Amino acid sequence: MLEVFNTLTRKKEVFKPMNPDIVNMYVCGPTVYNYIHIGNARSVIAFDTIRRYLEFRGYKVNYISNFTDVDDKMINAARENHTTVKAIADKYIDAYMQDTQALNIEKATANPRATDNIDEIINFIQQLIDDGYAYNVDGNVYYRARKFDTYGKLAHVDVNELEVGASQHVDVKNGEFEQKEDPIDFALWKKSVGDEISWDAPFGKGRPGWHIECSVMSTKYLGNTIDIHGGGEDLVFPHHENERAQSEAKTHQQFVKYWMHNGFVTIGEDNEKMSKSLGNFITVHDLLKEIDGQVLRLLMSTTHYRRPIQYTQTSLDEAQSNFKKLQNAYSNLNYRLKKADEGNDIKVDQEIRQIESKFIEAMDDDFNVQNGIAEVYELAKLSNVYVARPSVFKGTIQKLMDNLEKLSMIFGIVLKVTEINDDEIWKLIDERNQARKNKDFIRSDEIREILKNQGIVLEDTPQGTRFRKE
Repeated sequence: MLEVFNTLTRKKEVFKPMNPDIVNMYVCGPTVYNYIHIGNARSVIAFDTIRRYLEFRGYKVNYISNFTDVDDKMINAARENHTTVKAIADKYIDAYMQDTQALNIEKATANPRATDNIDEIINFIQQLIDDGYAYNVDGNVYYRARKFDTYGKLAHVDVNELEVGASQHVDVKNGEFEQKEDPIDFALWKKSVGDEISWDAPFGKGRPGWHIECSVMSTKYLGNTIDIHGGGEDLVFPHHENERAQSEAKTHQQFVKYWMHNGFVTIGEDNEKMSKSLGNFITVHDLLKEIDGQVLRLLMSTTHYRRPIQYTQTSLDEAQSNFKKLQNAYSNLNYRLKKADEGNDIKVDQEIRQIESKFIEAMDDDFNVQNGIAEVYELAKLSNVYVARPSVFKGTIQKLMDNLEKLSMIFGIVLKVTEINDDEIWKLIDERNQARKNKDFIRSDEIREILKNQGIVLEDTPQGTRFRKE
């Protein structure tokens, strides 16, 4: 029975979507003024892994992830680059799609853009004004946070204590703090200044606030009540708290059944939070020039989504090693399949079923990927032991391959067998000879294993290393 930790209640709850066969899931996407960084990638990977497991369990998942393509950062980026907000958005949305493809992120059911939903945003705001939850001051529209009885419940904060820090969330340029009836009120619509991008609305020419965009797009694409709303833990307040307040004020229905939030990414052995000011800001776009996207995916998809990820060279090396182990186990199985006997090994088939059962038990516990991936490694270990036998059965080999492939895919890892040509073989042999000379026997044995997986046997002779293909 699948249980999910709900940020709203701060406890694990049995997962029961509104429709027993369908999960409606909304995950906050990036503000597209730059390439996504590994903190953004962490959220994308975490919720893609959750989505994949839900699909593995038989649910159809309607997965919506938006693009915030108009806000202060977008406007500033356009000015700095002497271009338009749309041009900036188009560039970085394209980059996002390329980067997430390299991370094997499953395509969303839809990726709506805020600027494509302006009419719906205006209508949403107007209804909040009509119902007394919002007010217009000289073209700026604010939400009356205190009017919503449970404001602060998601973030577990006392509404009476929010006023102290309220000035941190205001737009000083528009005189927002002075205009508000209450310091904790927040902007739904911002009056245009100068030549800023803007739209005509009954309450004045301007653009939407950040929070209203997600309320509109989630309810438009998934309905008034959704099963899962996800995002980074930094979004709990004020973004998700404000989404909840404005959505429920408009629809008079529960906005989200299960609120889920992923942890941060820290950099280096000192666990520094990633920050531009600290100079440890890493974009996925740059990182993918240096490492395989599958390795970064494995690192981030196998840490529990609510825990922080420590991004270090050591953790990256470990992910690289684990990725190779899975690929090698899969290649070993593929090689033995060619000369396997017909039939099945009943005992090994039973062990496969037991591993999958333990995998499901782990993942059903709030998507415990660390225990889940441990079972995948057990399956790889079982595979390696089995293929070492003098004789193996085709049915069991195929079961091992299918299950290893299926469970790895939940973590976004694609296992495949690649053919190797003679030039590549000699290149690896040269590398192995150098490794032996340097007494790097771990790498030497690793290369022998790689070639063995391709059906290539090495023979060390007094005249040098030779190879033959089986």
